Amino acid sequence: MARKQQENAAVPELQERVVYINRVCKVVKGGTRFALTALVVVGDGNGRVGIGLGKSKEVPVAIKKGVDDAKKNMFSVPITKEGTVPHDIVGEFGAGRVLIMPAAPGTGVIAGGPARAVMELAGIKNVFAKSLGTNNAMNVVKAAADGLQKMQSPVEVAERRNMSVAQIFGGKEN
Repeated sequence: MARKQQENAAVPELQERVVYINRVCKVVKGGTRFALTALVVVGDGNGRVGIGLGKSKEVPVAIKKGVDDAKKNMFSVPITKEGTVPHDIVGEFGAGRVLIMPAAPGTGVIAGGPARAVMELAGIKNVFAKSLGTNNAMNVVKAAADGLQKMQSPVEVAERRNMSVAQIFGGKEN
């Protein structure tokens, strides 16, 4: 019992949000078989977020599987001091495209439903996100995640170019 508490203490508290639940059916010889898929986003609100998909015949089981899958697929997102993203980017997945742009402090999260869940659970406080193309929740969430994964922090860019962060921003420290 004490061992389980120690393991949970090392992991920061993760928030989870169910974005979409879809009922699918398969027609077989004896009738129709119903199943459910749950699209879940998990994040710590501090720069780490993950997306998962769970499938089952019952909703709670599908959500639990989705949460487990999201925890396995977590990735880090660079966030600036102002709580926004470092630069503009377009994430793509299938027919879904999401434009992600930094916003001034105090703006908040301006994004559609599926993309909003990803941004909020990643810990981004000020961002504009516009869904372009499809309105399919699965493709929008995966496109937003793709954009955040492609995002690069100024420190990473400076190291790659063998420059300082101040040189990249023309004397201003970001």
